[in-house]
Amino acid sequence: MRPRVSVQDSTLRNGNFSLQINPVRSEDAGLYEALVAYDTEVQSCQVELGVITVTISPSSPVVENEPLLLSCNSSHRASLVETCWFHNGRPVPTSGTFCSLQGALSILRPATSDAGSWRCQLRYSDNEIISATYNLRILGFDGPTNPVVYAAAGSAAD
Repeated sequence: MRPRVSVQDSTLRNGNFSLQINPVRSEDAGLYEALVAYDTEVQSCQVELGVITVTISPSSPVVENEPLLLSCNSSHRASLVETCWFHNGRPVPTSGTFCSLQGALSILRPATSDAGSWRCQLRYSDNEIISATYNLRILGFDGPTNPVVYAAAGSAAD
């Protein structure tokens, strides 16, 4: 896993034998065990790393008015009960241009106003709630709705 993994040697004397993974990948999910030996004493701990991913299809860049699918997946073992989506902190209604599927959200005609922070929240049968955020960028025309612009002869036009 090198060079994504590090252990802070300076904190080992204080009993902190933390493992840092950056960036985390979906294949990093699983059980981790640390063994620390000091003189004749051995201490161990186990930590399970769960990973949640948000992916987009087709892959970036997303073009205005071309359908896209945001998918949310987690390594959590319980069965998925509910998926909720939020855009810029507000709940997304699953009607009209948004269609929610099992762990996914389809945006039929994305607009530049759909750009920004998208968060999926997964709720499982064991009441575990897991969420992740995806920053969506959309290529499109963010100008006047009327495509005709008038400018005086001899002046500049934007």
